[in-house]
Amino acid sequence: MAGPDNQKFCLQEVLDSFKSCLSPNREIYMEHYVAGWKGLIKLLNSLGSVFGFISKDAASKTQILMNFLDSKNGSEYATVQSMVKFELDNELVDVNKKGIYPESGCRTLLRLHRALRWLELFLDRLRTSKEDDKTSVMCREAYNESLAHHHPFMIRKAAGLAFYSLPGRPGFLEVMNVGSPEQVVAMLGEAVPLISEVYTITEELYQKHNLLDLP
Repeated sequence: MAGPDNQKFCLQEVLDSFKSCLSPNREIYMEHYVAGWKGLIKLLNSLGSVFGFISKDAASKTQILMNFLDSKNGSEYATVQSMVKFELDNELVDVNKKGIYPESGCRTLLRLHRALRWLELFLDRLRTSKEDDKTSVMCREAYNESLAHHHPFMIRKAAGLAFYSLPGRPGFLEVMNVGSPEQVVAMLGEAVPLISEVYTITEELYQKHNLLDLP
């Protein structure tokens, strides 16, 4: 049976998943992308219920993508690139914004993609922060630069309040379950560029196919 340790966030797991994410020709393996996100959801959950509004949504989105991977068309969803091609070729994406296919792979991944940018920006600020820097400020700045643009007012307000309850930098570095602050910073130095690369490849692919504002 899975013990509570399985639910503990571990930065190493996220690093390993994003390391495995890219194929030699820079395609993104869906299975490892989802695994990376499952790790990030553990991070959100470890910060308390205040981030439930994001972690619950991310958990349901990763499940939708897993269902696609396990479906009869699973091979079409092996990479983000193959998914985009398959869904566009078969007109399974709401490109004309008619409110259809709300759970298409492309739309589902877009929601995770936007949230990934917020976490990437936040973890990078954490990596370069000084001992007395406030994690609440780092997190809010990262949110305002990314996810806030896609959230309605009430969620933005809830997020703003949630950031105030974040632990201080020392407590946050402990949550990473890596070791000393120096070890955490070193591992973030490895993980953040990988997350950034996966984000950039996805962003360019979605831009190319006009998928960045799917309703």
